[in-house]
Amino acid sequence: MPDPVRFRGRGFAPQDNAWASAGTLLGLIALWQIGASAGWIKSVFLPPPVAIATALWHLTVSGELWKHLSASLLRLGIGWVAGTVFGVGMGLAVGLWSALRSPIMAVVAALFPIPKIALVPLFIIWFGIGEGSKIATLAFGVFFPTVIATAGGVDNVPRGLIRMGQSFGLSTGAIVRTLVLPGALPAILSGFRVTTSIAIVLLVAAEMIGAEQGIGAFVLSAGNLYDTDNLLAGIVVLSVLGLIVAWGIGRLEKALLGWR
Repeated sequence: MPDPVRFRGRGFAPQDNAWASAGTLLGLIALWQIGASAGWIKSVFLPPPVAIATALWHLTVSGELWKHLSASLLRLGIGWVAGTVFGVGMGLAVGLWSALRSPIMAVVAALFPIPKIALVPLFIIWFGIGEGSKIATLAFGVFFPTVIATAGGVDNVPRGLIRMGQSFGLSTGAIVRTLVLPGALPAILSGFRVTTSIAIVLLVAAEMIGAEQGIGAFVLSAGNLYDTDNLLAGIVVLSVLGLIVAWGIGRLEKALLGWR
């Protein structure tokens, strides 16, 4: 009797492990605390996790944390949504119509490499020192990578599917809605992971330049006072915010891409 053939189809299907992620973070925090308690890490330069947690507790109890966080979340939400909506629309236009492809991509290629931080003073001149300049900075930074991700997703949709839809007499709108958008959605959602991180970085930079409230303004103020406990507490809030956003996008991917 011949030996059974070993199954060779495993691999190339990585799975998330929430326990491994949490364990890694908790292990690093524990090593950090041990190093600080043993005197290997100077608290003047890097406060221990316990001190940072205490600072976070005081900020939460006093209400100061929510005051800064709510201002940042409002700017982040408006700026990211505005940049994403226009970016997805423009990316679809680039991917679907040849007449728009070269002109739009030429503009994107010319403006995308510009550091958006360098444009903050210009946005302040255009929109003022208030919320307009900060939201414009975020929307501008999110717009270009969203266009590129969306256009790339549309380009990767198998043209055989589109031709099949045309052969069945589907309208252009029906083809875009039932074939192009679902096929491009994985690339679009992957782009969201990048653009949310970009938006958080730009948010902090914009708030450091001209804002009285916001996590960026709080971190800058704590740094100017050499208050490293509160400075690290603000950075931890930004890190947690990034983790929450990444988790939310992951849940969105599972909900919308369950067909894969």
